[in-house]
Amino acid sequence: MTAPALRVRGLTKRFGASKAVDAVDLDVERGRFTCLIGPSGCGKTTLLRMLAGLENATEGRIEIEGRDVSSASPAERGVGMVFQSYALFPNMSVADNIGFGMKRVAAAERRVRTEALLATVGLEGFGKRRPGELSGGQQQRVAIARALATQPRILLLDEPLSALDPLIRDQLRAELKALQRRLGVTTVMVTHDQAEALAVADSIAVMRAGRIEQVGSPEQVYDQPANLFVAGFVGAANVLQGRLSTSGGLWLCDGVEVPVHAGGARQGEEVSAAIRPEAVRLASPGETGVAARIADRRFAGSSTHLEAVMDGAGWRLALQLPAGVAAAPDIGDQVALVLPAERIRLFPREPEPCP
Repeated sequence: MTAPALRVRGLTKRFGASKAVDAVDLDVERGRFTCLIGPSGCGKTTLLRMLAGLENATEGRIEIEGRDVSSASPAERGVGMVFQSYALFPNMSVADNIGFGMKRVAAAERRVRTEALLATVGLEGFGKRRPGELSGGQQQRVAIARALATQPRILLLDEPLSALDPLIRDQLRAELKALQRRLGVTTVMVTHDQAEALAVADSIAVMRAGRIEQVGSPEQVYDQPANLFVAGFVGAANVLQGRLSTSGGLWLCDGVEVPVHAGGARQGEEVSAAIRPEAVRLASPGETGVAARIADRRFAGSSTHLEAVMDGAGWRLALQLPAGVAAAPDIGDQVALVLPAERIRLFPREPEPCP
């Protein structure tokens, strides 16, 4: 079996008595795009900096292409790094910025490779400009070209799109993924934007408090979250607390029962149930649903976002209706909600009181 391009085992980073990264294990397959996501302070940037050799690990092992680089310098690891600020040299031309890491390459070859990289990132003819003459998106492309100039085994990206406005970020997100796919370079990116990770990643590693909670494809992490934290962090989730009934439903606080697939859970067990807003729907005429009242309504272009309060139980549920499907109810309207059992995920009970 081929070894992964990146293998991390037991990687730990302590700052005094606290652990920023706590015994992390991670494999990244060759040519794959992996995103590290998690709340602020979860350790994702510290983990990336240890991969780059910019932070020394307290414990653990890092292998790149089967070689132990745990004690190697950044230059010896064969990685390219793009920082959040891009870190371009303002007094140097774009071409000189890209060629900076190729000092040992003959001048003629360096020029050829620089021009090829400019073409790769869509900046032909920009080589003589200074970074200050470029837009934020163009500077980001230069930073990526400079990181690729050394032909790294691993490309590391530290929130490279966070400084851009939303429209440019969406465009460059697609370009970044297309570029990575075309070059086939193994890439690890830190991002705080869950939607960004879902859009570009082949694999997502969700972190919390220095540990990895789940690693999987975007579809796996979104549709089959490993725990309630992942369900709530990656996308929106409605969370209901209750007890499994003899009929296989979920009894909520005030006697409202919601059908669920219990799986391995047992009758009488207290559980937390999570369901995505887009999975909740309005009952069709003649269909049985949970009684609720619309408490909020927001139009979002392609969809209408509703918040409903369930009668009896008092739980609030978010739901999304695609635009043009049907007229969305107004605030105060009584509705019947359907929560498809196959879209509900059950987890051990979280200590949250009934409303």
